[in-house]
Amino acid sequence: MLLFLITCSFSFLLFYKSLPLKPLPSWACEMRLLSFCFWKGLSFISITKSIRNTLIAATFSFFTSIMSPKKKNSSSKVESVEMVSETSVLDLPDLVLECILEKLPPEGLCRMAGVCTSLRDWCTSDHLWERHMKNKWGRIVGPAAYREWQFHVVSGKSSTFFNQDKQKGLMGYLIQLWPFALIRSSFSNISKKQSFPPVDSIMSWYLALESGKFWFPAQVYNRENGHIGFMLSCYDAELSYDQRTDTFQARYPPHGRRASAIETGVTWDRLRAPPVDTSPHDLHISDCLNELKIGDQIEIQWRRNKEFPYGWWYGVVGHLETCDGNANYCRCHDSDTLVLEFNQYTLGSRWRRTIVSRKDHREEGNEADGFYGGIRKLCGKEEISMWKKLWPSEALE
Repeated sequence: MLLFLITCSFSFLLFYKSLPLKPLPSWACEMRLLSFCFWKGLSFISITKSIRNTLIAATFSFFTSIMSPKKKNSSSKVESVEMVSETSVLDLPDLVLECILEKLPPEGLCRMAGVCTSLRDWCTSDHLWERHMKNKWGRIVGPAAYREWQFHVVSGKSSTFFNQDKQKGLMGYLIQLWPFALIRSSFSNISKKQSFPPVDSIMSWYLALESGKFWFPAQVYNRENGHIGFMLSCYDAELSYDQRTDTFQARYPPHGRRASAIETGVTWDRLRAPPVDTSPHDLHISDCLNELKIGDQIEIQWRRNKEFPYGWWYGVVGHLETCDGNANYCRCHDSDTLVLEFNQYTLGSRWRRTIVSRKDHREEGNEADGFYGGIRKLCGKEEISMWKKLWPSEALE
């Protein structure tokens, strides 16, 4: 036996030495690099499969430990392995699968939607996308923006936001990762009843906002890069998101004969959804005048002339000139005259104070000082703190 082993080993060494040792051809290196890039692109899917297999194994072992007898023979073990290997992620309980999908970011949901039809239905549901919409866009997107989106859906213009050419962000990410046949069938049927993503879904609205092609109405604090003429004001504008810089482009309504102003690089902290559903060209109906008292913080409409749109300006309720400010004797809240102060301006400035009527309040003012419109009382701490953050470092003239 020993002689046989030595003979075989010697024969193998002679055969190995006779083999030509040539370097690998260039195409082999290229294939190795291609394989690396391929698996790098599928890293998310690999992680998903790992999570899936772990959950399947845990779930299966839990149920089998309850339902199966303690002593198992070898054939039952083989059957168990075969059952686990044939189990799909779709075989998980709905609650477990939903919990997994709820943890995914928007990019993850887009990737998972390309796996199969069943997961596509799960990953495009409004339930999953509503949370992402609220977390990212809820503070600046209001009813007016939703109406604008609905108009695009009804008119069929929403398909323009999902054009495959030169897509960036989530949509471009989606197109690169999905199988070509699924993308082609989905986007070629975008105008049909069965389109993907569904045109009236929250996912479609989210992706339209991310695309930067959808202009929606909102309001901008301290417009035109904090121009001194707009300090502590908030004006209506149409916004478009720039995902590259994570900022917005703002397009303001025209001021009389003046062309529409456009501002770029508007940051998130200078934006809000319109607090009232009033056009910037209409007078807001003031329903808080009788309850206003000294020290209350308000916003009031103001425009330079009647051809201009209104903006909202921050102010506080002040004392009448006949009142010395003593709280024990103050009766300003009983007067039909309401004093509004804008303390960002210096004492003696013509913009420092204005007077309006509580009972018969309409647009008041003139061509020299501008026109004051509707008033709304600030009650929320978040609204008030936002104005405090924007307070100028020096008093304005």
